[in-house]
Amino acid sequence: MKSKWSDEDANRTIARYAQQGVNADIALRVYTSQLLGRDPALVLHGGGNTSVKTSVPDHLGRPTNVLCVKGSGWDMAEIEPAGLPAVRLEPIVELRALAKLSDEDMVNLQRVNLLDSAAPNPSVETLLHAFLPHKFIDHTHSTAVLAVSDQPDGDALCREVYGKRMGHVPYIMPGFLLAKRAAEVFEEDPSVEGLILEKHGIFTFGDTAKQAYERMIDKVTLAEDRLQKGRKAVFAPAALPKTLALASAIAPILRGLAAHCDGKKLHRMVFDFRSNPAILNYVNGKDLARYAQVGVVTPDHTIRTKNTPLIVPAPDAENIAAFRDGAAKAFAEFTARYHDYFRRNNAHQDPKKVELDAVPRVILVPGVGLFGVGASKSAAKIASDIAENTIQTITDAEAIGCYECLSEGDLFDMEYWSLEQAKLGKGKEAKLARHVVVVTGGAGGIGQATAQAFKRKGAEVAILDLAGDALTAAAKLLKCAAVPCDVTDAAAVKTAFAKVAETFGGVDIVVSNAGKAWQGKIGTVDEQTIRDSFELNFYGHQRVAQAAVEVMSKQGFGGVLLFNVSKQALNPGPNFGPYGLPKAAALALMRQYAIDHGAEGIRANAVNADRIRSGLLTDSMIAERSKARGLTEQDYMGGNLLAREVTADDVAQAFVNMALADKTTGAILTVDGGNIAAAPR
Repeated sequence: MKSKWSDEDANRTIARYAQQGVNADIALRVYTSQLLGRDPALVLHGGGNTSVKTSVPDHLGRPTNVLCVKGSGWDMAEIEPAGLPAVRLEPIVELRALAKLSDEDMVNLQRVNLLDSAAPNPSVETLLHAFLPHKFIDHTHSTAVLAVSDQPDGDALCREVYGKRMGHVPYIMPGFLLAKRAAEVFEEDPSVEGLILEKHGIFTFGDTAKQAYERMIDKVTLAEDRLQKGRKAVFAPAALPKTLALASAIAPILRGLAAHCDGKKLHRMVFDFRSNPAILNYVNGKDLARYAQVGVVTPDHTIRTKNTPLIVPAPDAENIAAFRDGAAKAFAEFTARYHDYFRRNNAHQDPKKVELDAVPRVILVPGVGLFGVGASKSAAKIASDIAENTIQTITDAEAIGCYECLSEGDLFDMEYWSLEQAKLGKGKEAKLARHVVVVTGGAGGIGQATAQAFKRKGAEVAILDLAGDALTAAAKLLKCAAVPCDVTDAAAVKTAFAKVAETFGGVDIVVSNAGKAWQGKIGTVDEQTIRDSFELNFYGHQRVAQAAVEVMSKQGFGGVLLFNVSKQALNPGPNFGPYGLPKAAALALMRQYAIDHGAEGIRANAVNADRIRSGLLTDSMIAERSKARGLTEQDYMGGNLLAREVTADDVAQAFVNMALADKTTGAILTVDGGNIAAAPR
């Protein structure tokens, strides 16, 4: 591992933050924290912590000695000065004289001594940083260090690697007792440059930010060098089916099995798929059930991934039914084991804990890869990142010895520790959280507005549209997934839905919105025009709905199909037959889906909108049709009972409302400001 320290960048950081009134100590603390946090081999998703002891003015302007330490909820990769809350140093150091200190009192005393009452909670390892005398202290969960220490003889291996340059701290749960023991280990030999915390991570310290940082890089490099010595081949391959199913084919099955009900509500999960040579080497190993079930490489990961992943059978593409049965059995066994694990360890707790859900957060699939599982795409990605990190660590550990982690009881204590669970920031979920929404024609006006409306409700969104700059720009603006797709191409539609299933695990709501307005007098228009319109405005809807139903059926918990049918389906206008006829057929299509798939919990509804500025109704078309009717553009667009122009946002809200109407199917919601001629009869 190489140092990324740059004197030029460090000085530039000092100068930038000086303009904000931040002193050089804190500026350099931010600089090196980001260097550490942006290397996944050192820190992942809120893990690790850093600190600096410095002097800052209090509210009266008096110089005050403080410890600026990473705050809860901040990620080192993106940390700013606000993420390093300042705690009065002397009162915190004095706590070392106590014989014991509860977690609740520790948190309270840390908050009492904050200079800013609005600052985030200081790290749970604040006392460890405070009790050590060094100005700069860095803590990471280096994969290389963990691979060396996560061994039956990990302590001896670490001493072999570091000699007397590092102190060695036996595993103690983070908090007051660990802080006291770490300080004692340092005081036994003040010449050490850092501490190895057994099966937990590494601390380095120094008088300057550069010294502490480069000591971290040096110590990690020594561990990496040790991992290259005496390596043995690992993970002999297991026998796999000759025709392996694709991730997109099995993801909806697994997502359906992962959904759980708390008695009131079905909780869907969102997936994140990963596969590469290192992952496949790991999941394809014939001893996977041994090395993958030992436990997490550092206890900090338990709140994100649980202690062990779920392992399902390798999927045979020619026998998906057998895979479904095998996966269902694996889920049931995982759930039973988790319940037993909870009962076994909760028996020793006082007060008793409340069991968390038993849904796995990582699923390993031989021959395919792994899925991270979470309540959102971001949570699923965190689980996947940690799973990849775990694979690297265990692979290295097995190459030089035998992977071993902490005891089940220690990991239970961490998983159910209130201070760890608080990091997840649990709160009330948005109405469509955990739902995956697909919007076709997503780069257009109505499509973008609809995607945005669903995102505001907490949904994960993928927009489908023709490949090009418009789709790329829309996805960037909306911060959502973009999947190129021409809905007139059956193969492209299947590929697009496979991509969505691989990306998110499945599909819950589809807004079939792609369309184009062809004009012509029906008695004289050429047949090709009508065929082209039907290809997009009818068959496009059918292809999309059919692909969605295939995914929804695999999931097994229903879904929602929403069609943009336009007022032309109910109130055809002159010279608009080539557009109106397939739209009328699309309305009938919606009703047929409601009839044929209602028993599966799949609802089908339509939105009937009129005169919406979009790719269909362009400014030039508005001007043309207004002039033809002898109206101003304002009067034309507001030509309804309410005399108001209807916008793309209004249509988007109608789609959201139909998605939320969980006992409504086969219905049409009109969004046109009032047009009796277009009202359903």
